[in-house]
Amino acid sequence: MNKPKKELVRGEPVESITVPAPVVRPIDPKREGESIMKLLTSRMILGIFVAIVLLGVGTGYLLSRYAPKSMGGVASSTINTGKVVGSTDTQTFKDSAVGVIQKGGTDGEGTHQLIRDGGPSQTVTLLSSVVDLDIYVGKKVKVSGQTVTAKRAAWLMDVGKVELQ
Repeated sequence: MNKPKKELVRGEPVESITVPAPVVRPIDPKREGESIMKLLTSRMILGIFVAIVLLGVGTGYLLSRYAPKSMGGVASSTINTGKVVGSTDTQTFKDSAVGVIQKGGTDGEGTHQLIRDGGPSQTVTLLSSVVDLDIYVGKKVKVSGQTVTAKRAAWLMDVGKVELQ
């Protein structure tokens, strides 16, 4: 190393120190743009993610505004006269039965029962995705609906339409 030299600064002797030159490493051409590529890649991924979220929200909004209104695939046209309440979809709700509605299902299935002539073996367990069956408890009605698979009930029906008898 070099010996410090004495110089005069404002008339006073000061020792100067020689600072070594900075080490300059040659740039490896293979790694030259690596950090720039990482930055661009992370920005692209973030941009794609934001675009997907915005497209999803936009699609949901448009579908909610302009898609036909339906309930689980059931046509949304309903009737509500003094005697008949429910869906007009006769394709889905093609089964029917007449009896008196009673509150309570069968062994955990359904919410109501339709008590029919012929004894307990003729009882239909009911549930409804369209009509509030509580309104008709104790009344004689004709229910139209769709038979669904039951584990315990002999006959389980999803009621789509109720007609007072």
